[in-house]
Amino acid sequence: MLKTLFLATLSLSPLIAAEKSKQPTWTEYDKAVKEDPDFSIQGEYFKQGALYGIQVVALGDEKFEAYLLEGGLPGLGWTKDNLRTKLSGEREGEVITFAKTQDFGLIIAGQTAKLSGKAVEELPRIQRQSPTLGAKAPDGASVLFNGTGIDNWINGKMENGLLLSTGTTSKETFKDYTLHLEFLTPYKPHARGQGRGNSGVYFGGRWETQVLDSFGLDGLMNECGGIYSVAAPSVNMCLPPLTWQTYDVNFTDAKFDADGKRTAWPRMTVKLNGVVIHQDQELSKDLTTASPMNGPLKDEGRPVFLQNHSNPVFFRNIWVLPKQ
Repeated sequence: MLKTLFLATLSLSPLIAAEKSKQPTWTEYDKAVKEDPDFSIQGEYFKQGALYGIQVVALGDEKFEAYLLEGGLPGLGWTKDNLRTKLSGEREGEVITFAKTQDFGLIIAGQTAKLSGKAVEELPRIQRQSPTLGAKAPDGASVLFNGTGIDNWINGKMENGLLLSTGTTSKETFKDYTLHLEFLTPYKPHARGQGRGNSGVYFGGRWETQVLDSFGLDGLMNECGGIYSVAAPSVNMCLPPLTWQTYDVNFTDAKFDADGKRTAWPRMTVKLNGVVIHQDQELSKDLTTASPMNGPLKDEGRPVFLQNHSNPVFFRNIWVLPKQ
């Protein structure tokens, strides 16, 4: 379960990279707070015992979407079987007012969401962090990135101790392993869909778990936590942008007989921010969309690849523990 914290300040140096879009983009938490009042409204609203959790997404130009989640937040009670209600709102001075539905009314003032109608609750804005954030590499692990250099990467680029999403490939290759990786997406309130903090982590250079700011969205296979073109996550565990997030993945490579014929597809169990979102998922294809590797699948070690999708995405604390 995610740790629940009150809002804390996070500061990062901005990525100096060419952006295809001229949409406002923030890569520093403190600057986003200072320069865009909407950033301090976006986020999660919840307290223990509440009937609903609320996720609020900033859309730019003082407009918002709110998702009312029956039972709590993802990972804190809400599942895809529970009610999920979408409300649209906009700023009116210091208050965010959402259009009423037959069942709900919602306003946000300061750091408190006031829900009325079918449920009456006052919920504080919170910030959660993954319980695996900062996980140390165990004995026997290969540390691919710890902020001190990029010697373990082809086409790697480091800035302010962070690995950039430049389309970089690990020099070391692996077969069966556990991977830990931490990532951060930018705050791009005017962007939508795949333009909102897009990257990806490719296992074996072929099978992608998506990196994207899909906070509050449906949780599709092409959103954060999805195994691209294979499977959607069981729940959308994506946290708000400019929050450090974690992937912890148990990857089992494809199996081959003595003649090199594949006898089993690879499989993976994926945790996003400490919550299992894929359990022993079979990867029943040679590669997923935009894979940098192609050709026949062979019985060999393969690298980790971090996708460049022209978005300023950051990585840190990456290690791989091979299975014996």
